[in-house]
Amino acid sequence: MDAKDIIQITRRDFLATAASGLGGLALASLFQGDGLLAAEGPNGLTQPFAIKPPHFAPKAKQCIFLFMEGGVSQVDLFDPKPKLKELNGQKMPESMTTNVRFAFLQKESAVLMGSPHPFQRYGHCGMEMSGMLPHIGSCADDICLVRTMHTEAFNHHPGELLMYTGSQNLGRPSVGSWVTYALGSPSRNLPGYVVLTAGRVPSGGNTMFGSGFLPTTFAGVNFRAQGEPVQDLNNPDGFTAEMRHYGLDTLRDLNKMRQKVVGDPEIASRIAAYELAARMQLSTPELCELSGESAQTLEAYGIDRDAGGLRTQRGGGPDAFKTFSKNCLLARRMVERGVRFVSIHHASWDHHNDLDSDLQFNCKVVDQPVGALLKDLKQRGLLDSTLVVWTSEFGRTPLGENRPAFKTVSGRDHHPFAFSVWMAGGGVKGGQVLGETDDLGWNPIKDPVHVNDFHATMLHLFGLDHTKLTYRFQGRDFRLTDVAGNVVQKVIA
Repeated sequence: MDAKDIIQITRRDFLATAASGLGGLALASLFQGDGLLAAEGPNGLTQPFAIKPPHFAPKAKQCIFLFMEGGVSQVDLFDPKPKLKELNGQKMPESMTTNVRFAFLQKESAVLMGSPHPFQRYGHCGMEMSGMLPHIGSCADDICLVRTMHTEAFNHHPGELLMYTGSQNLGRPSVGSWVTYALGSPSRNLPGYVVLTAGRVPSGGNTMFGSGFLPTTFAGVNFRAQGEPVQDLNNPDGFTAEMRHYGLDTLRDLNKMRQKVVGDPEIASRIAAYELAARMQLSTPELCELSGESAQTLEAYGIDRDAGGLRTQRGGGPDAFKTFSKNCLLARRMVERGVRFVSIHHASWDHHNDLDSDLQFNCKVVDQPVGALLKDLKQRGLLDSTLVVWTSEFGRTPLGENRPAFKTVSGRDHHPFAFSVWMAGGGVKGGQVLGETDDLGWNPIKDPVHVNDFHATMLHLFGLDHTKLTYRFQGRDFRLTDVAGNVVQKVIA
């Protein structure tokens, strides 16, 4: 190299190449300090899911996040209202609906609609839930039922985004992404964050499960109910394992060369994704093979159930029974294998009409396998360290939905002001009901819990301070709870 060549080397080229890549090392060090790159493994590749310490001692180590998309009717399942039933068919006080927006309901002529479904007390704690949820109800002593969740979102996609990502805006990381980013994942051969779906296709698509501005390696990985568990997991016909091995080696080397030049953390994510995909080709078939489970376990989850003659226009059809049951069992198997966060997403509970028949269908789909999941985790000693969450994007109105196109009033509209969620395991104080709504189930009157509070509490159970778990993006430190949120101490054991 002559003097002319030396003069033409730019400062960037020098930092990236000279002195064994000191510039690249410095940049990697900065990324490492910001949590953008994880520690290197023995083969020199970054390990984004390497275990990281929490802010303080955690109670939960893993999470199974049960999302009932569409808006579960709290006054039919979790929040009994005798007064509402007594006032069935009567007008609601106008003062309660002033300046209130509805998705479809015509508030001038709407009337109250009590629930025809009986409630009963479950467990030693005497928790009241619907008689349509006997299996979940049998686990009441492990459940903390929150009846005062509230949100600003009154339409589905914004509500789902808020419950999953802490914001109604697109492009924010999912709660599962935040947890795996903060703590890594014990599983080397499976993703840190997995998504299982049943019923209808999620209305918001994959926007609820994405990593947003976090590296893409922390996005939720969808496992499918039919065909390959993960798309393109198997080698194409005529493509041997040896060919795949050499191809991955080449891609790894090219990506590492490029990363040394530009220092882009997304390239590290890409390298890690290829390596994980190769390991998943060996681990996923074993994960999804249920023949090793006992007949008693398969029966408890209801793996071979069908609809039993029930029909619905929303809950996903007869296949939803087997799919949801399998998803719950897979979630337990994933937790056993170290997966940090599993979302089980079931759609749809959007009961604008035909509430009674559709609710019975959906409850039949989810009640038995969710109850079996809680008992199975507990029997195996996993419930203490596994946080199980049941939630929806909002609830349903105590008013019947009188949409002009409907001949009869047989459903409820969206209701963001007060709805019910529950948590179990993972350091949660079970056998209690938190919060109280008014006689009609319209507003919280005691211990209201906002979505931001809910997320702050989840992170706290994982040993994470929600105000300190941040990520700098476009010059601002973002967090799951945005600028709000308080830990709900009454939830914590």
